[in-house]
Amino acid sequence: MASVFTHAIVPLAMGLGLGRATVSRRLLVFGMLASVLPDADVVGFRLGIAYAHELGHRGFSHSVAFAVAVGLLAGLAAPWLQSRRWTAFVFAMFSTVSHPLLDMCTTGGLGIALVWPWSDQRFFFPAAARVIEVAPIGFKTLFSQRSLVILRSELLWVWAPCLGTSLLLRIHTWWRQRASRSRR
Repeated sequence: MASVFTHAIVPLAMGLGLGRATVSRRLLVFGMLASVLPDADVVGFRLGIAYAHELGHRGFSHSVAFAVAVGLLAGLAAPWLQSRRWTAFVFAMFSTVSHPLLDMCTTGGLGIALVWPWSDQRFFFPAAARVIEVAPIGFKTLFSQRSLVILRSELLWVWAPCLGTSLLLRIHTWWRQRASRSRR
């Protein structure tokens, strides 16, 4: 898996790039929480659920169906999230599905049950796209020598592209607003 910090950078970059007029502060925080929510499945280890089980790590909570369910929840909570329903749904769904997509780019684990409940098969992206060093489960190694290797990998392959995309979105939004004002 990618680290908890890296999963949250995806919705943060999307939200900052789209701007507060589109993504409210509450929706942004919800999206960041939704992006790490799939890893709540690690509680299954404590309950004796095997990693490879559909309820295990990288199982159902890493599926597109789970992301859609989180999106629907956000859509229902849109007034509280200070957002339009469709915006809340799409932002939360993409925030959640970004998690398994990042995990599919990691160098370890058993793969992702992306299409559960239709299949229990687990997937990775092709080897050439598996460039993110897998982060260990738990916080014991968070500040170890290995964590520096993981952090470097995540900065290069996730943080830099996300922040670059966010900046390009902001520039695009600024340019459109400027063009709109000049037509008046």
